[in-house]
Amino acid sequence: MERLSKVLPIFKMLSLRSLAVSLACVATAFASPTNFTLNGPIKIGKRCTGTIQSLADVAAAELCTTINIGGFTVPAGQTFALAPPDGAVVSLTGQITFGVANWAGPLMTISGNSITFNGNNHNLVGNGDQYWDGLGINGGVVKPDPMLRINMGGTFENLQLVNSPGRAVAIGGSSLTVSAVTVNNAAGAAANSRSAGKPAGANTDGFDVSANNVVIQNSVVTNQDDCLAINRGTNIKFTGNSCTGGHGISVGSISSGVVVSGVTISNNVVTNNVNGLRIKTDATATGSTVSNVVYSGNKLTGITGFGVLIDQSYPSTLGTPGTGVVINGVTFSGTNTISVTSTAHRVEVNCGSTSSCTGTWNWSGLTATGGSGSTVKNAPVTGGSF
Repeated sequence: MERLSKVLPIFKMLSLRSLAVSLACVATAFASPTNFTLNGPIKIGKRCTGTIQSLADVAAAELCTTINIGGFTVPAGQTFALAPPDGAVVSLTGQITFGVANWAGPLMTISGNSITFNGNNHNLVGNGDQYWDGLGINGGVVKPDPMLRINMGGTFENLQLVNSPGRAVAIGGSSLTVSAVTVNNAAGAAANSRSAGKPAGANTDGFDVSANNVVIQNSVVTNQDDCLAINRGTNIKFTGNSCTGGHGISVGSISSGVVVSGVTISNNVVTNNVNGLRIKTDATATGSTVSNVVYSGNKLTGITGFGVLIDQSYPSTLGTPGTGVVINGVTFSGTNTISVTSTAHRVEVNCGSTSSCTGTWNWSGLTATGGSGSTVKNAPVTGGSF
């Protein structure tokens, strides 16, 4: 008993020390800079409600798992950068307006994991009409771009973006579903005093995607460039959307060292666009692949340039194609109907070689009418009416 009474205090001390070490290890694991998820480090929030009425409120609000964003104006030349804790619920309760300055942007960013963002049909107003000069982000005055960068996973819905200076939405976050987002750059279709008779808006892309496991659905884009541009990523779905006035739905352009795989473009309505459905790869690109692209249930009307354009000569159109990007498997399933104007091309496929356009190209679900005839070069296309 005497020997046991001496041992017990030592055992208790060791147990307490072990417990302390275990707790420290847990704390270190959560704080470790190497403990990342797909969209950044794990960030644990408090059960509180944060309110944002100016940029000065952001830091305190980001500690809470519920965040309400009221209407306010973001000062010119500053980014509204929001990084909620994982699992946070974020609600927009008023209009956000961005001040005007010639700077690179972006105007707003949101990052995190398993975030629920509800815009409640409020507006982000980019004041693009005060920048537009017909030259877009590649010339003229410096324009903040993009208007909104989404680097989060979770759900993002019910928001309207009005007059983006350049691109509207750039998606870099993975495991994300975007629903009921409206990009309204309709005003950019008219010329202004700075655009030399051309449409004032340019490079006003609706959605640019460079991410994995992304769904964009039931959204509306009116603009002067791509409705959708997929630059890289896997498992990407674009479904039930409306595209008006722009350059169509695009995969690419694809540069070197890029993988795009598992793309589904379905049940979209494309109206009065220059192009309908495009896959464009850089003529000089190498080491890239585009695979398993499926089009289903899409309806396109009033296409003025190309109904379907698959071209390996970008930035030239139907120029000398490269062979450094492999396009493997392009399918038109179900019913896809494309009506082009009298001066447009129904279908053009410009592949560099039979080794750069491979796999199954079953186009039995495609019907294209109007305009001039179609040419398929070095691609294994079967079926379809065009």
